[in-house]
Amino acid sequence: MDAEMPNNESPELVDPQIIITKSKRKLEIFDGGCLIKNYEIVLGFSPTGKKETEGDGKTPEGEFYIVAKNPESKYHLSLSIGYPAADDATRGFGRGVITAEEYREITKALDAGKMPPQKTGLGGEIYIHGGGIDNDWTAGCIALKDKDIEEVFYVIPVGTKVTILC
Repeated sequence: MDAEMPNNESPELVDPQIIITKSKRKLEIFDGGCLIKNYEIVLGFSPTGKKETEGDGKTPEGEFYIVAKNPESKYHLSLSIGYPAADDATRGFGRGVITAEEYREITKALDAGKMPPQKTGLGGEIYIHGGGIDNDWTAGCIALKDKDIEEVFYVIPVGTKVTILC
């Protein structure tokens, strides 16, 4: 049974981590390696495989971090995921999807712990947000029920590691 999540704005987690398993449509919150709670999610409209380009409808896979929080999101509340990651940028540059300058800007932002450029051929603006879980409907984001994103939003700080598995 999952522990109760705190419902105030003061994070009580000491060492939070989010693990998302796309194939199971689950988002799990861990604290110091212990599972705290899990949630049902939905994904992009074309969820299978790694995100490769802007508009492909895929949810990325890999290691990321929460880089910003938006309390005024179009989809209730949102946590911004630092996509593209360095390996996405390397792969995208190698395939000619992004320029050398875009590659440098992405890696520089990631090294500084900031949001990487969001308007490149790799896509961007990947969030964990509300909006409901009726079916895979996002453009590549992870969506939860509004009541669930409320719990997650208030306990997860910027800088939290997010692992997205296939």
